[in-house]
Amino acid sequence: MSQFKRTSLLLSVALLASGTAAAAPVEAKVTGGVVRGVLTNGVASYKGVPYAAPPVGPLRWKPPQPLTPWSGVRSANSFAPACSQPTGGEQRSSEDCLFLNIWTAAKSTRERRPVMVWIHGGSFTGGSTASSIFDGTRLAQEGVVLVSVAYRLGVFGFLAHPELRRESGSSSGAYGLQDLIASLQWVQQNITQFGGDPDRVTIFGESAGGMAVSFLAASPPAKGLFQRAISQSGGVFAPPRDTDGPALGGPLRTLQLAERTGETLVKALKAPDIATARSIPAERIHKTVSDNNLLFWAVLDGDVVPGANIELYRAGKFNDVDILIGMNSDEGSGDAPPGATSAMFAERARHLPCAEQGTAILSSYPHATDAQAIRAFKDLGRDAGYGWNSWIWAHLHSTHGKSNVFMYYFDVRTPESPEGAWHGAEVPYVFGTLNVGASRADTQVSELIRRYWIRFATNGNPTKPGLPEWPAFNDSASQAMVFDSSPSARRLPHVDRIRALNKWFECARLLSS
Repeated sequence: MSQFKRTSLLLSVALLASGTAAAAPVEAKVTGGVVRGVLTNGVASYKGVPYAAPPVGPLRWKPPQPLTPWSGVRSANSFAPACSQPTGGEQRSSEDCLFLNIWTAAKSTRERRPVMVWIHGGSFTGGSTASSIFDGTRLAQEGVVLVSVAYRLGVFGFLAHPELRRESGSSSGAYGLQDLIASLQWVQQNITQFGGDPDRVTIFGESAGGMAVSFLAASPPAKGLFQRAISQSGGVFAPPRDTDGPALGGPLRTLQLAERTGETLVKALKAPDIATARSIPAERIHKTVSDNNLLFWAVLDGDVVPGANIELYRAGKFNDVDILIGMNSDEGSGDAPPGATSAMFAERARHLPCAEQGTAILSSYPHATDAQAIRAFKDLGRDAGYGWNSWIWAHLHSTHGKSNVFMYYFDVRTPESPEGAWHGAEVPYVFGTLNVGASRADTQVSELIRRYWIRFATNGNPTKPGLPEWPAFNDSASQAMVFDSSPSARRLPHVDRIRALNKWFECARLLSS
């Protein structure tokens, strides 16, 4: 019997023995060799599976490279270190971090379950797949193969530099996104070994993870690697930023700004060239980044990210897959400046370009009293940072694409968040990892969300018999599924404010072009 058939049989036998609660070893043949995970309560989990070569030494600031095969059986029963980040992260971190994790309850490699690939958030500078909130057990029990992916962060994932661009002959500063593309290629090549369907892959993520989803949704190198996309509070459709500090622009940085930042770092490191910088310890690089207040985020590199999303979508140059996108009700929490007053809100609005559109925005956020002004700052932060990006994505995709578009609005309130749902509050509801003692109402919302997400991953439409109908998005109705104490499809809350913001964004974009 061949090694391939032997390991496939081992996987099938182990999965069929799912009636026991005890953990048992389970093996699978993947790119590079055989990995051994564990089977617990019917779910096989494989943690710390490499999908690319360690991006260290001479491979620092280079696209992900193929794995070197290993001999024997590689243990996959614990999470690998998080990708290198400043101290204070969730766990130990390392540059050797290109690993993924899989959870599956498939009983045979012949099954073809929908696959969901999770991209964690963390402002592109931190985060980890090891968070207990991202545990894939519940989603695997309910029918999907769940994969979570680590990708290079901060200075190691997004350093751009003219020397790097000349070295590659095309791109500079997109290593974190290239890692995600490499992980999706790994999924295409290996997921059948876990009972997954490579033709039904959904990428999903929250915050920076959702932003990564929005970049991949328009990235030519990612074409064909996934069929659905879910972005939770993460669209990026604002113009790319060409300067640091208070200026028009979103989290995407122009190549010119990114390369200036990269040159500043290399100079601060006192490195004569990139080859020398590759030999400098990660800790010193992180300290230099911090000491010089440098920011490394996603870059409009011209290859992985060929242009601003808003322009790509208007030109019909995007990966036309089914999408499900939305935001939370109190994501602007913390956006009110200290000592916010009514006069302060009005004054700031008056300094915006495009006075006519700015006045319309001002009037749509009540701010006659200081208490109203605090709320206005929060709501404007939510709508400008998350609401508009989600709405314009849905608008452009439904206008220029042929695939399904669905929107949601998460507004589950708790004693800790009585004014609305904070940024990231929906994530444990999606994974079914609510705290022990969660209310019956919360567990019911979590179950509903998971059923919608899984149904969407299965066939591109979240609606199924027995669930409240979730209509596809269109401009005239602007309907979204509102998750609150009585979930149902309604007109997207605050859509009129978002439309006013859209007029301002369009005017400001034209002024800056």
